[in-house]
Amino acid sequence: MATQSYRPRRVDGYRKFGVRLGRLLYDVEILHSERMPKTGAMIAVSNHVAFLDGPVVFVYAPRRLRFLVKRSYFSSAWGVLLKMTGQIPIDQNTADREALATARQVLADGGGIGIFPEGTRGSGAVQTAQQGAAFLAQATGAQIVPVAVFGTRGAGGKDSWPKLRGPLRLVVGEPFILTKRVGVPGRERLRIATEELRTKLAAHVAEAARETGLALHAGTPE
Repeated sequence: MATQSYRPRRVDGYRKFGVRLGRLLYDVEILHSERMPKTGAMIAVSNHVAFLDGPVVFVYAPRRLRFLVKRSYFSSAWGVLLKMTGQIPIDQNTADREALATARQVLADGGGIGIFPEGTRGSGAVQTAQQGAAFLAQATGAQIVPVAVFGTRGAGGKDSWPKLRGPLRLVVGEPFILTKRVGVPGRERLRIATEELRTKLAAHVAEAARETGLALHAGTPE
């Protein structure tokens, strides 16, 4: 579905428009963009506190990314835009082989995939993580780049929007490769890899909070 309508040049046009719009509405800053590899298979993993996280990372990431997005969103008012920008629908309640196969092909072609490992909006501190990102990294050998997002959530809760001209920060972390564990059974290897990914992303988010001086929830100083 999303794959058939994916046109990179059109996606770049949407991203450029989003960059301009975002900078009109908010005080946007991207930190350490040079850390994200410009080419080659890569999985960007980000914390998740608000609806705006997806658009912000999609627009301001240093390279083009295709995100795994909850399938139900493709039937919402955002569905047309998600399809036109090449996002990949996934059923989070099952082992969605179609979605994972599409993501693996993107990585095999040297592209970038975006994933929110927490699976849903929450505290953003990455206290839990689903296994999809680690599975793809193990299956493809792709680098993982942790990303921390701040300022996307207003004071009214996870469905609230940040105040106009408030700070939005995207902080790119150092890329890493998951540790190879020879002789460990598959399910246990995936569990350990997922925890390794979660720990590194959580550590990056904590460090980024110290660097920016922003709280996770409202984009305001700690």
